[in-house]
Amino acid sequence: QVQLVESGGGLVQPGGSLRLSCAASGIIFNIYGMKWYRQAPGKQRELVAAITSTNSTNYADSVKGRFTISRGNAKNTVFLQMNSLKPEDTAIYSCNADIRGARGRDSYWGQGTQVTVSS
Repeated sequence: QVQLVESGGGLVQPGGSLRLSCAASGIIFNIYGMKWYRQAPGKQRELVAAITSTNSTNYADSVKGRFTISRGNAKNTVFLQMNSLKPEDTAIYSCNADIRGARGRDSYWGQGTQVTVSS
């Protein structure tokens, strides 16, 4: 069974930084793309950042220049470095990964981590 576990959320003041982590575990043959999504109260879930197996990245316009997505050396971990945080970045952030495991290729989600930007 493949699992994604996120960590690193919390409360931060405007202008501050946080680093989110997401680690994949279980029987994994290959990890393709990994993504971070977020959902604020009363809003639709939006794609924040994505990274491919070849480390190509793309970002939502709202976070370009402030957020950086990267993968760990073991390739089963993805990070989201968030700088210059704004109150509008407040949301539950969830990790998503396209993984080939024992039961074939599928899309997996983490449980989500709360990020609150407030003074």
